[in-house]
Amino acid sequence: MDPSVKATILDILSKQTDMTIATIREDHYPQATTVSYVSDGLDIYFGCSTRSQKARNIARHNKVSLTVTPSYTDWNSIRGLSLGGLAERVTDPSQITMIEALFFRKFPFVVQYAPDDRGELALHRIVPKIWSVLDYTKGFGHTDHVTM
Repeated sequence: MDPSVKATILDILSKQTDMTIATIREDHYPQATTVSYVSDGLDIYFGCSTRSQKARNIARHNKVSLTVTPSYTDWNSIRGLSLGGLAERVTDPSQITMIEALFFRKFPFVVQYAPDDRGELALHRIVPKIWSVLDYTKGFGHTDHVTM
């Protein structure tokens, strides 16, 4: 991956808090929802209830798409990410501890929302396969495509 494209991805991921993730419902329609996320390098993590539609959708079909879009004041300053990848549920206790630490650092208030029963929380890692990196500061419509 080109180092400047990677730097743009890391910059956007580190400065934003929410992403829109699209999963595939049982009736094969896409379902797009907004969730808060954390990242560690190019690894993206989010959590949801084990009973949520997202968790059920991912358990059935783990292909997802997501977008991260910082605010902008004019179209020439648009920057954002769109990616297609695989969502995998994180079950390793040491990885869960690491992801929780990332969430507590980025969202200190989240501790009040953490369920007493961690079995009610499904943490997922997004494994990116295809990135589209929009950076209109390099020219209107500029997009870099990266396949992992």
